[in-house]
Amino acid sequence: MNISSQKFLEYVFFFVILAGSGFLVWKLFSPFVGAIALAAVVVTICHPLYERMLQLIPRGNPSIAALASLLVVIVIVIVPIVVLASFILREALSIYALVNSSSYVSFVDVLSKIESFVQSFIPSFSLNTANVIQQTASFIANHIVGIFADTASTLFQFFIALIASFYFFRDGKFFTSYLVKLSPLNDESDLLVLKRLGTAVRSVALGTVSIAMIQGVLTAVGLSLFGFDRAVLWGCVAAFGALIPGVGTTVVFVPAVLYLFSTGAQFSAIAVGIWGALAVGLIDNLLGPYMMSRGNKTHPFLLLLAVLGGIILFGPIGFILGPVILSLFLVFLELYHSQIKADK
Repeated sequence: MNISSQKFLEYVFFFVILAGSGFLVWKLFSPFVGAIALAAVVVTICHPLYERMLQLIPRGNPSIAALASLLVVIVIVIVPIVVLASFILREALSIYALVNSSSYVSFVDVLSKIESFVQSFIPSFSLNTANVIQQTASFIANHIVGIFADTASTLFQFFIALIASFYFFRDGKFFTSYLVKLSPLNDESDLLVLKRLGTAVRSVALGTVSIAMIQGVLTAVGLSLFGFDRAVLWGCVAAFGALIPGVGTTVVFVPAVLYLFSTGAQFSAIAVGIWGALAVGLIDNLLGPYMMSRGNKTHPFLLLLAVLGGIILFGPIGFILGPVILSLFLVFLELYHSQIKADK
């Protein structure tokens, strides 16, 4: 066997082992992709906080700085969530008690009032109340186990995200330098790619938070105009819901509309629904892409498509992964274009 044949077999053996082990590593890590992506987003946004902690902590211990940064993030994120969750639970229990009292209309009455109101404009409209209740009860019964299972899975993923965030804070520079070392591109191009990806993550995340805050304020304003109690707190709930893809401000507006229908205020219910759909809902679609593109060279329309496509393909975490993939594609197009010019 000549030397070239020997080298060829070595390369084949090497790449087969590399591909096989890489596939197995992907299978090992794939259940935690969402948690790792979440940790990467948090660390990318909060990296200046970690740098500040390094300056404040004696001798700049990276482990202590990473732990302190993680604790600050937990306090900022977890405390509001716990407060909102306790508020929602308390309100839900009071509503449940009110619904079961004799002085309050039942859910069936609410649906009947909605049906009667719509029939005054569209006589052929039928809500089929019995069927709606049956399907709702069947859905809850069939998915109650899944709901608890998803809750446990979410808590576990969150725990993995916390661990990943700690190591990303502490060893982030090592990870990035290792990626630069493995890349066949020159260091300048590698740093450009990493910079663009970081910019995309920060722009989308901060833009999403900004839009959620605006939607929360508009929700509070709308509910206060129609005489709802605790409008500010419900605005906070709407802002939190706006951060969750597929949930949005409907978590507040749907119960509000049903409540107004149950009290006989049909036109107020319609007005609140219109406010939620137009003044609040359209903000996400019209102003969202612009806010997310600030500091980013990506066109707002492309960014909107990337966010929507990412959510469809990857689920909730896709609202970050979609723009990151788009930015990666665009920066490589830019590098290719600059290389073509350099070759000429």
